[in-house]
Amino acid sequence: MLKIKNYINGEFLEPNSDSYLDNFNPSTGEVYSKCPDSDALDVVLAVTSSKKAFVKWSKTGAQERADWLHKIADKLEEKFDEFALAETTDVGKPLWLSKKMDITRAIENFRFFASKILHKEERSTTMDDGSLNYELRQPVGVAALISPWNLPLYLLTWKIAPALATGNTAVCKPSEVTPVTAFMLAKVMDEVGLPKGVCNFVFGSGKETGSALVNHPGVDLVSFTGGTETGAVIATDVASQFKKTSLELGGKNANIIFKDADLDKAIETTIKSSFLNQGEICLCGSRIFIQEEIFEEFKESFVKKVKELKVGDPTAEGTFCGPLVSKGHLDKVMSCIELAKKDQGVVLTGGKSPEDLPQDLSKGYFLEPTIIDELSDCSELQQQEVFGPVVTIRSFKYPKEAVKWANTTPYGLSASIWTKDISRAHKVAAQLDVGTVWVNTWLKRDLRMPFGGVKASGLGREGGEDSLKFFTESKTVCISL
Repeated sequence: MLKIKNYINGEFLEPNSDSYLDNFNPSTGEVYSKCPDSDALDVVLAVTSSKKAFVKWSKTGAQERADWLHKIADKLEEKFDEFALAETTDVGKPLWLSKKMDITRAIENFRFFASKILHKEERSTTMDDGSLNYELRQPVGVAALISPWNLPLYLLTWKIAPALATGNTAVCKPSEVTPVTAFMLAKVMDEVGLPKGVCNFVFGSGKETGSALVNHPGVDLVSFTGGTETGAVIATDVASQFKKTSLELGGKNANIIFKDADLDKAIETTIKSSFLNQGEICLCGSRIFIQEEIFEEFKESFVKKVKELKVGDPTAEGTFCGPLVSKGHLDKVMSCIELAKKDQGVVLTGGKSPEDLPQDLSKGYFLEPTIIDELSDCSELQQQEVFGPVVTIRSFKYPKEAVKWANTTPYGLSASIWTKDISRAHKVAAQLDVGTVWVNTWLKRDLRMPFGGVKASGLGREGGEDSLKFFTESKTVCISL
């Protein structure tokens, strides 16, 4: 059985408590590895190590830092298949998805920011009296990087790469639910010889390990991706400490399909935006609004195609949905479906575990993709994030109606619009209270563009120049000539 260890100051260490958490294979429901249940002392060791390493790393030239990131990316490419299988086993996502998205994008994160720091520009101005002003952007210090369980390596490297690229050192707290590829990444960093203390990994629960990390006085900034409730706790904790903070939180994203949309393409992509990664992506479009003229046609085709999706072994060819990440999460999603039924929602398909699973998967956390109709906008399921393979559909008559419904939720992460009318696309996109709007597509990410949410979906922006700004502090120098 795999026994994960913390990685602190270039060494793999047992947790101070000598206590471990069970890590389950979601396909079988069996414990297959042990994750450290680290305490405050482990965090102290990691932060102290990062503080010490920062002195030298912050003064390391951009080219050398870029070279280190490329070395890490090279090693990830070497071990591509090993990482992909590990991610699939740990999370439950289909193997093809781990390869196409998770591991591929993790590598791209390192490559992108390695290049980005070599082409940065800083501002300068001159004044009427000849004085010269210029801006310095300097690393902040020790970054606490806390990542979620749904896209473990992808989202962790999305934080590590810009943090290290800009000269910060890091203490990473991966999700205790899916810790394996983070542990493997620590091994990669050790293999390539990344200087000790530049990037530390401390595993454990959010309540204990994460809280100790966020509140450690030696931590200078916090980047967190995860649930809104946890984000609210972190925001409260860091407010009085004035730590630089970025929070990427939950979403209850709308998918608005107008009558002039390319219906075949809209349905094909909506299936992905609804159920990719078992719906366990904060950007999934869980509320689908269809203009009434095409509602019945869309519904009939959408339900038919969703029923054809293969649910089962995530390593098998043709599988679209694997298991949900944990028994607790499966129970939570099922309770949301039951709540929708009580609110007069009609389950058009799904809402239960598949009946044809093989014996070795019979204890896995599987759920059929679920479509629910006839829920009012005030229903709890229309307002709260489910984070599973569950979507609602509803018809609308006028664009303003769809926009109103889309905005009537505490969240504001993303939305999708389907129309051939470019003027309508621009107008509706501007009216949506979200951080990202896709038009006639979904989940296309340009690393050069800012990413983040509004309202309960987060605080701040990362990506491209925004990441470089977040992981640095701006200093103005004025020289009288």
